[in-house]
Formats: sequence, structure tokens, C-alpha cells
Amino acid sequence: MPQNEYIEESIRRHGRRFDHDERKRKKEARKVHKDAAFAQKVHGLKAKLYNKKRHAEKIQMKKTIKMHDEKNAKQKTDDAVPDGAVPAYLLDREGQQRAKVLSNMLKQKRREKAGKWDVPVPKVRGIAEDEMFKVVKTGKSKSKSWKRMVTKPTFVGDGFTRKPPKYERFIRPMALRYKKANVTHPELKATFQLPIIGVKKNPQSPMYTQLGVLTKGTIVEVNVAELGLVTTGGKVLWGKYAQITNNPENDGCINALLLV
Repeated sequence: MPQNEYIEESIRRHGRRFDHDERKRKKEARKVHKDAAFAQKVHGLKAKLYNKKRHAEKIQMKKTIKMHDEKNAKQKTDDAVPDGAVPAYLLDREGQQRAKVLSNMLKQKRREKAGKWDVPVPKVRGIAEDEMFKVVKTGKSKSKSWKRMVTKPTFVGDGFTRKPPKYERFIRPMALRYKKANVTHPELKATFQLPIIGVKKNPQSPMYTQLGVLTKGTIVEVNVAELGLVTTGGKVLWGKYAQITNNPENDGCINALLLV
């Protein structure tokens, strides 16, 4: 390993901290205010260079917005031919209609985005941290309260090993760990019990995704090898996404709908 890649190596081995995404989002939100403060304070040659750079960025942003805007365009229609005589000044308008025209690329992007977020459970109830975690008191006189016990069902991989109790911040009880889900195929109208491969996205929080918490609306990856699904190229599908449609903590099982 090169000497300068120790940070990347650490991320690969141990992952990022649980609040990494939240910290990144807040940093990006603060960046606007920091840039504004810097623009007001800077002077001299540095100010000229900074303003030139900002000017170029604004032009690029305006071009992008303009490209995505809808524009009016006239389209000829063969069927819209009026009956009878038409005045001379209306001859050039014959069989035309105004329509909103979008670039094909943008239409495709919108279609993909709409399909990407078209899930069986689009909205879920927010879960507070008090409901999700139970505070575990530690120390000789039970005065320390930095540990948390997850009160919702979770998924941990096959090769999961717990940290020593002294260093374990989040405890995921064995009784609330799930390995299989009852997955319904919407087109076949059949339900199969399939093993869970991993948790793709928990809508509550990125931290819950990292912990593998299974709540209503969570997207999980399931092993569909036994269904015999194949791609258009003829390759066998192993993993496919499914969305949890029930409350696993109430039902004692996981019911999910396959996203096809």
C-alpha cells in the first residue's frame, strides 16, 4: 500500500463514522455562508481571481437551468385542417399547435427518476431516537450512558462478529435479528421465503441503514437465485431489491414486495 493511502485503507477496513452523511450534509449547507463571508472580506488580486471564478460558475449554472427549462414550440398537425376558406394571414398558421417541448435526454432522465422512486410504500412514519434506541447504563455505579440498545428488528451479515462489550456502542439483540423475508413477486402473485443479503436504504436515517435496522419502507437486497430470474442477456439474477411493507416489530416476520 502506498504511504499516502492510509485514510482510504482505514475507510475500507472499518467504514466511516455513523454520522458521516449528516456531517457532510451540514458542511455543504454551511459552505454557502462561508463563501459569502469570504467574498465580502477578500480584497486585491485575490478578490479579482475569486470573482472571475464565481462569474464562470454562475454562467455555467444559468446555462444548465436554461437547458432544463421547458420551451414553447410550434408543431404541425395533419388532422387540424379547418373547413372552408381561410384568410391569407392565417395560411401560415394552418394545422399548427403550441406545445411544451423538452429535450429527449431530459425526458429520459425524468422517466428514470420517476421509475427509480416508484416504490410500494412511498411515505413512512418518522421514528424518534427514543423509540429506536434504549439507553444502557454502564460503569461501576451505572453513571455512564453512552451505550444504546436497538429496539427494532435488525439484519447482520453471516460473518458478523460483535465488538468487545467495552467498546460496543450499539447493541443489536440476538432475538431481534432476522435473516429471511417473505417476499411477494407482484407479477407472479406468489410469495417466497428468501434470505436477506443486506440493507440497501432505511428511509429513517443513514445511521439506521448502516446498523441494518429493518422498519417499514426499508429497501433490502434479497437472494432470488431460487426463483430462476434471468436478465435480457440470459444471465441469472442473484440479488434483487425488495421493500418491507409491514411493521416487523409487531408481526414477528418480514413481509416485502419485490421491486421489478
